[in-house]
Amino acid sequence: MKPELHTEVALTRDFPEYHLQRGDLVMLVDYVRHPVGGEEGAILEVFNAVGDSIDVVTVPVSAIESPRADQIRSVRAWESQVR
Repeated sequence: MKPELHTEVALTRDFPEYHLQRGDLVMLVDYVRHPVGGEEGAILEVFNAVGDSIDVVTVPVSAIESPRADQIRSVRAWESQVR
């Protein structure tokens, strides 16, 4: 089952191109269809530890999941890049 829009989701794999790691928590903003019939995408907003929006990225839907009760939150440094 796909997570609901505007809820927090966890990444299930690393995305080095975005400096994101498996387990990072992000906000699910929207779903998008693949332009040529591939896997559906998820638009995610990335926030820092104090709640500032720092990036918006798109990943495959298979790379997100709803947080579970047996997981804990953590904090790590985010290595930004100039785009």
